[in-house]
Amino acid sequence: QVQLVESGGGLVQTGGSLRLSCAASGRIFSINIMAWYRQAPGKQRELVARITSGGSTNYADSVKGRFTISRVNANNTVYLQMNSLKPEDTAVYYCLAFITRTGGVLELSYWGQGTQVTVSS
Repeated sequence: QVQLVESGGGLVQTGGSLRLSCAASGRIFSINIMAWYRQAPGKQRELVARITSGGSTNYADSVKGRFTISRVNANNTVYLQMNSLKPEDTAVYYCLAFITRTGGVLELSYWGQGTQVTVSS
């Protein structure tokens, strides 16, 4: 079994910062892409940022220059540093990872349970 556990969400004022963490655990052989998505009330889930196992990154235009995604492969952990937060960043943030399990042959996608980020104006 593989699990993704997120932490670091909370309530912050406009202009503040938060750091999200997502740790993958279980029978993991390798992790390819790791990513952060978010879903605001009444809206579709959207990609925020993603990072490959080699460290290449992509960001949504709305967060470029404010958010930074990083990962520690040895710990199977991905981070999202969020600076200069705006009320429109308010959403549930989800971690996604593409994982090959030990003894497995397929790369499967796994989601975390989500963590709430609320930015007050």
